[in-house]
Amino acid sequence: MELNTLIISLGGSIIVPGEIDKVFLKRFREIILSLEQTRFMIICGGGKICRDYQNVAKEIAEITKEDLDWIGIRATRLNAELVRAAFGKMAYEKVIHDPDEDIDMSKRIVIGAGFEPGSSTDLRTVQVAKRFGAGQVVNMSNIDYVYSDDPKNNPDAKKLTDITWVDFRKLVGNEWSPGLNMPFDPIASKAAEAAGLKVVIIGNDMGNLERLLNGKSFKGTTIS
Repeated sequence: MELNTLIISLGGSIIVPGEIDKVFLKRFREIILSLEQTRFMIICGGGKICRDYQNVAKEIAEITKEDLDWIGIRATRLNAELVRAAFGKMAYEKVIHDPDEDIDMSKRIVIGAGFEPGSSTDLRTVQVAKRFGAGQVVNMSNIDYVYSDDPKNNPDAKKLTDITWVDFRKLVGNEWSPGLNMPFDPIASKAAEAAGLKVVIIGNDMGNLERLLNGKSFKGTTIS
């Protein structure tokens, strides 16, 4: 039986929001394992750990953007090892870094992390989606919707349920900087638009993820 392939960009901010979120990881594992006809490619981000390390490095010395990115990449790999271990023998035996590397597809759960400087793990999800012919990426993080403006600075910013890539890229710009906290990073957004991918931003609510994966109404933003 051929499995459907779903790509999830799993933000480090919800794997380790401060302390490791065991409750989230247990529920996430349950939901993924319950959908037996789907292959999941789950790419883990760095989140707060990444930014904490980057900020300390910048306080100690003058750090290049490339070195800051490498700190972030290592953080994503640590988070990904935790998630891979949580799935045990159900997951591919190692965390993938290179989106083009050979993968044993006998396992229906594959965990990935950062690869090269210059973007976030959002770009890895786009590259993996293109490789495996998936038309959609689900983005889970501490951001529940795309807003018309930064809600931290503008209390009148509106939640958007649908937005085009053209309009979304006007919001996020074209520049990447290490540790950037966006719904979907600018470099990945450009690649996703070029590939004709749909990206769904849904926050970290597990019931919301379950509704989306079961084809039901969900809360979030669809970028297409």
